[in-house]
Amino acid sequence: MQLSLEDQHRRALAFRELHTGPGAFVVANAWDAGTARLLTDLGFAALATTSAGLAFSLGRADGADLVDRAEALANARAIVSATHLPVAADLESGFGADAEAIAATIELAAEAGLVGGSIEDATGDPQAPIHSFEVAVERVGAAVAAARRLDLPFTVTARAENFLHGRPDLADTVRRLQAFEAAGADVLFAPGLPDAEAVRTVCAAVSRPVNVLAAGPLAELTVQQLGELGARRISVGSGFSRVALGAARRAADAVLRTGSFAALAEALPFGEANALMAGPATD
Repeated sequence: MQLSLEDQHRRALAFRELHTGPGAFVVANAWDAGTARLLTDLGFAALATTSAGLAFSLGRADGADLVDRAEALANARAIVSATHLPVAADLESGFGADAEAIAATIELAAEAGLVGGSIEDATGDPQAPIHSFEVAVERVGAAVAAARRLDLPFTVTARAENFLHGRPDLADTVRRLQAFEAAGADVLFAPGLPDAEAVRTVCAAVSRPVNVLAAGPLAELTVQQLGELGARRISVGSGFSRVALGAARRAADAVLRTGSFAALAEALPFGEANALMAGPATD
């Protein structure tokens, strides 16, 4: 299904408005068209892709540049086509080393029907996992500039990745997020924050909406509690995909170890799954 410009603009505005309403909202991370349909049917207000969820579905590791831009955007396009909801994408490091490549990624993301995307300051190099401060800010600026040239309000999320790469430096994380805000990012995101107090500190340090990843200790908090800390948007990253992998492994392991198929009783009934996938993707 080719998304019309009118429909994409409607989705883009709806996504922007979600960041201005009362309380926090959850953007649910789908990793393929089928999960996009499922999450849409459940009633979430917006979807996002997940680089790790996609990588795992392809039998690859995440964070090592093993999924290229074409694959990521093809996945995003399939998700966009499977839902009437706004869809934002995990665009990783922008799939390029310079401003031109990052700008091209934003433009191609919009062509795929996306209404937002995130750019991170991770390099993909284990020896030097985080871009320097200056380079990171320049890259966010390039993404913002490209987004502003589009004919729709494309939401740029800027990610400071310190805590995901063994650099638990909250002061530097805040400094980066503040600079990303000054560079024009619409949403700020520091995945891997260790506790509620770190979330509170980050949210208080910036004036733009903050996305919080519900993972690790933060997954023990509720949407309301994260909202009270200042979070405006909450994502689950690869969480749902790993739940699915965990359930599949437990069921398969039970068959292998005990010979029992009892775990299949927890599966979504075939008729229900089939009907869900056969339903309309749009309003």
